[in-house]
Amino acid sequence: MSECISSWVRRYAPLIPGGEVLDLACGSGRHARHLAALDHAVVAVDRDPAALAAAAGPGIVTSEVDLEADDAVWPFGPGRFAGIVVTNYLHRPLLASMVDSLAANGVLIYETFADGNAQFGKPSNPAFLLQAGELLELARDHELRVVAFEEGVVEAPKPAMVQRLCAVKQDFPRVAALLPPF
Repeated sequence: MSECISSWVRRYAPLIPGGEVLDLACGSGRHARHLAALDHAVVAVDRDPAALAAAAGPGIVTSEVDLEADDAVWPFGPGRFAGIVVTNYLHRPLLASMVDSLAANGVLIYETFADGNAQFGKPSNPAFLLQAGELLELARDHELRVVAFEEGVVEAPKPAMVQRLCAVKQDFPRVAALLPPF
């Protein structure tokens, strides 16, 4: 099975310190498997049981949760995860609780669609598109230190307007942010 690991996730996942990692809205588990291969215990969350069945594997605990249900409550406590990875998913009511679940030295890797994506197809609903600089605001509002940020058009795996962020909690040592070459 050929899997397209996000180049953003591939680049910044090595910064995640030892510990448990959350793959939020994991889909079929391409990033969960990549993180498990980096020796992390992974919690893979999605609302689709078929996707979770595909995501299951060594080092991966799957959890079926519909975080967008009317009565949904963020299921994880504060400071639990060494890393949180989110790709192609946005549900704004979760963001504050999600960041609170990062350990004091944790790493957030986030990549999803941004305003302007409608010209390339779906998603086109503004509820699912980040506004200009929105991930930077998230980092600032939650006192995360930005390691890297990008906003613009990508050509692969399909043309899209995206925003990408890698940010760390305040206890993440600056010298640990060893950036790989381009």
